[in-house]
Amino acid sequence: MKQTSLHDTHVALGARMVEFGGWSMPVQYASILDEVRTVRTTAGLFDLGHMGRFRVSGPDAVALVDRVSTNHCAKIPVGAIRYALLCREDGYPIDDLLVYRDPDEVYLVVNASNTEEDLAWIREHSAGFAAEVDDLTAATGMLALQGEKSVEILQPLVEGCDLASIKYYRFDRGTVCGLPDTRISRTGYTGEPGFEVYVPTAEAPCVWNEILAAGEPHGLKPIGLGARDTLRLEAGMSLFGHEIDAEHHPLEAGLGFAVKLTEEKGDFIGRAALERLAANPTRRLVGITTPGPRVPRQGHVLVAGDERVGEVCSGGKSPTVGTNIGTAYVRLGFDQAGQALELDIKGKRQPCSVQDLPFYSRTRK
Repeated sequence: MKQTSLHDTHVALGARMVEFGGWSMPVQYASILDEVRTVRTTAGLFDLGHMGRFRVSGPDAVALVDRVSTNHCAKIPVGAIRYALLCREDGYPIDDLLVYRDPDEVYLVVNASNTEEDLAWIREHSAGFAAEVDDLTAATGMLALQGEKSVEILQPLVEGCDLASIKYYRFDRGTVCGLPDTRISRTGYTGEPGFEVYVPTAEAPCVWNEILAAGEPHGLKPIGLGARDTLRLEAGMSLFGHEIDAEHHPLEAGLGFAVKLTEEKGDFIGRAALERLAANPTRRLVGITTPGPRVPRQGHVLVAGDERVGEVCSGGKSPTVGTNIGTAYVRLGFDQAGQALELDIKGKRQPCSVQDLPFYSRTRK
């Protein structure tokens, strides 16, 4: 398995390490539910060094990204970030990603398990474009600080950048822990405010330790991938391999905001198929809640009487909502909020009900 430069740091902190996307990563340091509560009430620090990071440069960098991705890169303001997908010709996704628009290049962040495939796909379709695609994954570390105390914790370690002025899905640069020209972004995958910091790989342990030390008086804790999955599920955010995969297209996943079918966007890989799929919807992604003892898990079936009407994508116990939650693709006609259904778990049934996503939003607290 691959290791981030923080691997030994995680082990020293007592993390339980697991394989994730080909990487040895911390799934938890303490109770997963307690780690969720920490992020919701104070702040948590995550190692995201396993995620793929590419730089697309050259005169046709923007045009290449517009050819392979569903969002409209040419319309992204410099300093802004957009969510997008890489799709096959049939309109079904290879991966989802974040697109950063720099003045003279485009920076892409992709999922760990798909990094090599994504890189090969983009390079394969770069023929005819004056653009280069460089893999920066090994050269850089990526840390995420998430929670309402994130500005208070990080700002004393940053010079030349006012963190409070960075809007959601924007980025800036500053000196972080003495490292000049450091990319600082604000996207997040938890439903909480926070930042991502991109640093040279060798510097990641030092930056991690300095952030933890600065955050200790605020209750900052290291957080593993287990809590991150619950946090993103509560916030209604999709995960590749669960809500997004080769069997579910982005429009039925509620990701139409990232699929630009405008004339101005022009053609891109999968556009024609997505236009056809948009005209014939059959199901959509929804939330489900169930007070029963069994937690919804990927692959569990949803039924209405004797009729199969859906299948669970993700599920877990939510300490924030206070019940078991999940996401599921449900056939149209059974997908409205309040619809009573049942989970069929190996022949045992448990009541559940449909709920619109997200389960949790900070603005709803």
